[in-house]
Amino acid sequence: MRYNERELLSLARQPAEKAAEILMRLPKKGSVLKKRLVKLVVNFLFYFRTDEAEPIGALLLEHCRIAKEEENVFSISFIEEPERKYCFECDSEEQCREWVEALKRASYEFMRRSLIFYRNEIQKMTGKVLSQQGQHRQSLSQAQTVPISRAANPFPFQ
Repeated sequence: MRYNERELLSLARQPAEKAAEILMRLPKKGSVLKKRLVKLVVNFLFYFRTDEAEPIGALLLEHCRIAKEEENVFSISFIEEPERKYCFECDSEEQCREWVEALKRASYEFMRRSLIFYRNEIQKMTGKVLSQQGQHRQSLSQAQTVPISRAANPFPFQ
């Protein structure tokens, strides 16, 4: 994947949806659990040494599998390389569950499925169709369209 390092560092400095110091093990052979500051921003999971301001790595949470492994442990693996697992150990089972839920909601794929679901629900409830371009259309028999205000793009690098 290509990326602009300066923009990625800027994204890492943004307020996090979730952040905590937890134990993390990289997928390298012989890797041990190390305490890391882990920060979820949009669909990136940044990880930092606990005493440093710059991230030492980032995981793009797309085409990945997030799974609860043990009581306080969850993992992230990618579809292209399922044997490479990043493991995270939380302080409690509740914290682990919260991280798994937050990470699963962070992917673009999840947001897209949610958008389609809610668009269909609105259509069922109101009889009004939302177009793909973010415009609101009255019933199909009427030709008038009214634009919906667009929220700021949560994916500035895509």
